[in-house]
Amino acid sequence: MNNKKKRIFDIIQIGYAGDVASRTFDIAITAAIIINLFIAIFDTFEQSIPYQPVLDVIEWITVIGFTIEYILRVWTAEYLYPNKRTGIARIKYIFSGSGIVDLLSFLPNYLPVFFPAGAVAFRMFRVIRILRIFRVNSYYDALNVITEVIRRKRDQILSSVFIIVMLIIASSLCMYSLEHEAQPEVFKNAFSGIWWSVSTLLTVGYGDIYPVTVLGKMFSIIITFLGVGMVAIPTGILSAGFVEQYSLIKKSTDYLMEKELKFIKLIITKDHNWNEKKVCELSLPRGLILAAVLRNGDTLIKSGDIVFVFSKRYMADAQTISV
Repeated sequence: MNNKKKRIFDIIQIGYAGDVASRTFDIAITAAIIINLFIAIFDTFEQSIPYQPVLDVIEWITVIGFTIEYILRVWTAEYLYPNKRTGIARIKYIFSGSGIVDLLSFLPNYLPVFFPAGAVAFRMFRVIRILRIFRVNSYYDALNVITEVIRRKRDQILSSVFIIVMLIIASSLCMYSLEHEAQPEVFKNAFSGIWWSVSTLLTVGYGDIYPVTVLGKMFSIIITFLGVGMVAIPTGILSAGFVEQYSLIKKSTDYLMEKELKFIKLIITKDHNWNEKKVCELSLPRGLILAAVLRNGDTLIKSGDIVFVFSKRYMADAQTISV
């Protein structure tokens, strides 16, 4: 039973490129997500009415598939969190960000059975299924680049967001004070000012709320210029983070290509001590530093949650060492 459970975990979670079952699973999940997205869009057209019964059947087939996958992920959660007890591991997965996305991808289809009055609102949650594309193993390593950049730059991003929020609140209260007497039906309260400040600072400019007094217009010009600069700050932070991350990946790739630097490649076999372990669980030999991980032809900067899987590919310059 444990071998079967471990095999299921490898298929739905690890995503080894050489595993036919795992690749088939990724393709099936990706197809189901795309089909659901197409159905959600097609439902907005009147031409979909004659095909509604067929669309409903297709959607329910994919929903049942998502449900089975979620149950299997909960069942095999002990392998995702090997340092936790089975019950704790399952709870940890259920309340994790990925677990919540997985749950919301199918739960709204079952809720109208118990709460018919909210059927229309529940259908809105179908769009959450598109987020599952980031859970597909084939794209997970690419997504790691994004999450790693956000993790590295989180303090700077939070600082810039805090400044933007404070500026929104301050400017909304100022504009409310300047414009409330001139147009009380437009700037009714502070929330009306917040709506104006958000659309102005983020350079959206809907035009439904705007100042008419001289002081209000002058203040609006100042806020518009500040908005251009404020929005550019988090954008610049993320852009710099991506440049740094890809530069780091390129350097690691270049190092791996430079034989005179005494870099060695280690290939993980099925019986290797590192097989199916996370980076954070490794006990590296003295003097050995893990620089990067090669997977499916891509070079990954190591992080603690990367799982090693054995390779069936032959590498001429790979070496065998005792670890």
